[in-house]
Amino acid sequence: MASFGESSLVVVAFDFGTTFSGYAFSFRNDPLKVQTNGNWIAGSEKLMSLKTPTCLLLDQHDNFHSFGFEAENKYTSLAEDGQHHGWRLFRRFKMMLHSNKKLSRGATVEDINQKSMPALPVFAMSIRYLRDHFLKAVEKQTAGVEETDIQYVLTVPAIWDDSAKQFMREAAIEAGIDPRRLKLAYEPEAASIWCQIVTSDAKASLDRPGVRYMVVDLGGGTADISVHEKQANGTLKEIHKASGGPWGGIYVDDNYITMLSEVFGTRAIEELKREEMADYFDILREFETKKRTFSTKTKDKITFRISATLRELSDRFEGGTLKDRIGNLRYGSNLELRGSDKLRVDPLIISGWFDGPLNYLLRHVKELLREPKMSDVSAVLLVGGFGESMYVQERLKSEIINKQIIVPAEAGLVVLKGAVRFGHEPDIVSARIMQYTYGFRGRTPFNEDIHPESNLVIRDDKRKCKDAFIIVARAGDEIDFGDQKTVGRDPGGNMEFTTFPIFRCPSPNPILTTDRGCRQIGLLKVYHPEGDTKFDKKMNVTFMFGDTELLVKVTIRKTGKTFKLAIDCLE
Repeated sequence: MASFGESSLVVVAFDFGTTFSGYAFSFRNDPLKVQTNGNWIAGSEKLMSLKTPTCLLLDQHDNFHSFGFEAENKYTSLAEDGQHHGWRLFRRFKMMLHSNKKLSRGATVEDINQKSMPALPVFAMSIRYLRDHFLKAVEKQTAGVEETDIQYVLTVPAIWDDSAKQFMREAAIEAGIDPRRLKLAYEPEAASIWCQIVTSDAKASLDRPGVRYMVVDLGGGTADISVHEKQANGTLKEIHKASGGPWGGIYVDDNYITMLSEVFGTRAIEELKREEMADYFDILREFETKKRTFSTKTKDKITFRISATLRELSDRFEGGTLKDRIGNLRYGSNLELRGSDKLRVDPLIISGWFDGPLNYLLRHVKELLREPKMSDVSAVLLVGGFGESMYVQERLKSEIINKQIIVPAEAGLVVLKGAVRFGHEPDIVSARIMQYTYGFRGRTPFNEDIHPESNLVIRDDKRKCKDAFIIVARAGDEIDFGDQKTVGRDPGGNMEFTTFPIFRCPSPNPILTTDRGCRQIGLLKVYHPEGDTKFDKKMNVTFMFGDTELLVKVTIRKTGKTFKLAIDCLE
């Protein structure tokens, strides 16, 4: 197989997550010996993590200061001394790329105080930090590593659209990564790749030609689902287009904070963020540890510590006693105050925090497995940070029947490790399923049976349909790695360049570019200064499918000149 990283000394992968981020790498001479950074300092809590929070701190001049636990701790220290004014802390901003349907280079994200800033530099500074941290780590092991010796891989959800992937690529380039040595890896694919090659129950179950299995990557923000088949030559073939939704672990955290707001008052929680940031982060870190170990078998109430400052703020803004306020809530005996600094919460309440996102996930997985072509899927591979939750694992095992549920060791790291392996061998995924139909806008012969009268135009005495969807590849098609689809195109009115709008649609058979669900995703700009006539500038546009990113090459027919272009998907 051809290898993206075969001539490089080292491949490094960055997993830039909604809640946590990290990196892993391996050297060419021992690609399966994947190393991760285990030295992230978790601050005051005893939270052990092989990743660090996706948290960026800027100083008063919007310059980079720190990232991860260090950023949280520095901002906390500043806040305690009243010196944090003008500093900016950004947390959990990756979800902006999932929820923003009209993503542009000018998109913004909000800091912890709801003040906005352009998103691209926030992402770029974060990626640059991970890159610099990796470079220091690798220099300690091998002297003389040059930048050109390194291949970079950046993980992204498979359910992201083209604009989000382009945004991440441009952020990485702004962070100083050479675009020629950068590849994007789909997160569930990376997990699937790693579980094929490690010694585990997963390898025993999945490493057989013809076996079909579902990968559920549960992160902080999204659930990302793919279905793969192991091929006889060792590669993987996707057999169902990627799907998923915003059903990650941060929604459990949000439900917990909502309950705290009910108990102590929204204003008290907001003031705690401003006055005692250390206490606020301690609340979140304590919840993270207890969230991982909470189980469907948990019978006793769980104890959560109460910040003395939060209680004082609540008394100041809400009035009355905390005990009386709790008694007036809808929770009854399921929520009680113990002493002056403990809140005891019944497992019924806690399970409700999980069940919101989990119910959406389980409903979706069950619907997928009911599809006829999914009948021979034998296993569900659960990975991702949220996938490490005992409660999540138990719910899946109890509700997804007749399928083996596989949770690999260190489920939160298998995406990273698999992405490193993908960097060494990028064509290990030999076929993917098209998520969308792609094509151009054009004119076709008018067919009164399918075309609306309003789209009829007469050109040179011929009846044409305007705004027709000229299909290049269809949703649901199986596309092999390196597959190419070529269409002929005429130049536009400008003799120097032609701009082609590119459209996509979830339907496999769109008729018009204005059909429901169809939208323009970007522009392909082709420069063609050579030649004196439009005939000289006729071209073939070739879409190269089957990779994680959509690539295009254009050939001017008369001269044979060929060049690669990118579709600009950012407004």
